[in-house]
Amino acid sequence: MFTARTVTATVSRAGVRTYAAAATKAAPASTKPPVALFGVDGTYASALYTASAKTQSLESTDKALKSLKVTLTKDPKLARILGSPTLSVSDKRTIIGEVMKAVGQDKTVKNFLELLAENNRLGLVGGVIEKFDTLMGAHRGEVEATITSATQLDQKTLNRLQTAISKSEHVGQGKTLKVINKVNPEVLGGLVVEVGDRTIDLSISARMAKLNKLLTDAL
Repeated sequence: MFTARTVTATVSRAGVRTYAAAATKAAPASTKPPVALFGVDGTYASALYTASAKTQSLESTDKALKSLKVTLTKDPKLARILGSPTLSVSDKRTIIGEVMKAVGQDKTVKNFLELLAENNRLGLVGGVIEKFDTLMGAHRGEVEATITSATQLDQKTLNRLQTAISKSEHVGQGKTLKVINKVNPEVLGGLVVEVGDRTIDLSISARMAKLNKLLTDAL
């Protein structure tokens, strides 16, 4: 199994490979990202989407990135090593080669990771994966609903919420609703529901903030 512990043992000189930054050129409408993203990680994710769409490898790229996310989640130290400024570009390329053995040999993803290494941006890989997932969701016609709760919600509750939210006008006809449950103890109780650019705050913390404001204004 590939872990951060094996990284230092595999570092050596590696040959230079190139990556075609497709986003710098005009692309056909079918290869353009379905939504506009912001931030440096959003720019890289959009470039990766365009490059993958041009080679008709969106699904394989998405699968490889999901595997990479699992690998980085299981071994946080590996993520820190990838973003370390003390490693040379050639060292990072070698590490990437070992990582790809664990997550699948997707050429587009491998070349893209090498591009991040050359630009000293490997530390952004987690954000790029999240942004690419957003692009793939839009590509598949998915609408993401984020439900934040103080504790993890059970599947029965999530299914009920999904059924209710799917009837909202914010989901849109013919769209597939994707529900994500995030845990934040600071909400104390209740829920915060985000669908697109709309947020419905039904948390206890929000109610307490309103109550505190009413008391402050009254005193």
